[in-house]
Amino acid sequence: MLFESYPFEKLNNLLQDIVANKELSASVLTIGEPQFQTPKFIQNSLATNAHLLNKYPKTTGEKNLREAMREFVKRRFHTKLTDAQIIPTFGTREVLFNFPQFLLFEKENPVMAYTNPFYQIYEGAAIATHSKVIHLNLNEGNNFKPVINEEELATCDLVILNFPNNPTTASLSLNELGEWVDLALKYDFVLLNDECYSEIYTDKPTPSLLEASTHVGNRAFKNILVINSISKRSSAPGLRSGFIAGDEKILSEYMKYRTYVGCASPLPLQSAATDAWSDETHVSTSRAIYKANFKIAQEILGISIPEATFYLWIKVPNALAFTKKLYKEFNVKVLPGEFLAREDIKGENPGVDYIRIALVENEKRTRDALQRIKECLDG
Repeated sequence: MLFESYPFEKLNNLLQDIVANKELSASVLTIGEPQFQTPKFIQNSLATNAHLLNKYPKTTGEKNLREAMREFVKRRFHTKLTDAQIIPTFGTREVLFNFPQFLLFEKENPVMAYTNPFYQIYEGAAIATHSKVIHLNLNEGNNFKPVINEEELATCDLVILNFPNNPTTASLSLNELGEWVDLALKYDFVLLNDECYSEIYTDKPTPSLLEASTHVGNRAFKNILVINSISKRSSAPGLRSGFIAGDEKILSEYMKYRTYVGCASPLPLQSAATDAWSDETHVSTSRAIYKANFKIAQEILGISIPEATFYLWIKVPNALAFTKKLYKEFNVKVLPGEFLAREDIKGENPGVDYIRIALVENEKRTRDALQRIKECLDG
């Protein structure tokens, strides 16, 4: 299998011969990794339960963890799930890669569609399953929301959406998500929404595809799945706690598959994750930090504050040249948008001339970095 280099490797190659301005402290705004301490109560839970390392974890996840995740979904999305409608996962990266392999294994000529730009694991799964890919381009012309082409969707086996979206920051309304649920039922494809940024909203809570499914009358979640993660929500990407939820029929067979994958979460991590999923106070604190960072970006760069995520998706003349100049003269790293997207069949890459900025630092460091970016833009 031939996989594309990851965006961060491409960035390293782009900057490898450039010497950054050492008179300025380095500022790295490339990766969506919260630069804050994981809350103490989560750390303490992990330490307290370290003695459980002498036991094998269940692939199905511990009862307490499953209940905490179901309660989270009920509390946050007003959706009640049965135990058979949710599976704890080792983060969401692994499930995004191996679920398509499970789902498409017996398909002779599988077809996947996913938003473009995208999280590169989607592409990796398409390569691993020998799938034909349909790119759902997100661009300024469609307000960074996927345009529905029913003729193409009729050929799909799996469609992956990602809203709230990384990197464009766009969100879909309950009714917009509901349209996609209707299409999944009409054309009998599996629809999965990657909702890992659902909790990093700036004002109103963003909806889930599960809510949309119920909203349009698909209460059994037929063909509908979501994934979510604790990484951004709790500043705990190393905890590797996520879940996949929705269609019980699909998940029952996927659970059998997972017993062979060997990705059960260690019991101390499950205990800490249970506490994290059960608490909302620390999440509110994180949201306030990210919202403050957006206000700084609005002040300095004049951007509109998005509904969710902690990214800026900014159009610049010649993103590759800008990225190199920003690093050389101002010692700031950002990610060119074209590294996060691919050319479609028309030869269009919707990430060209954009940069992604991750606002994952404290307010002081964020202000300093954004002022340098502003100076580079004006230069």
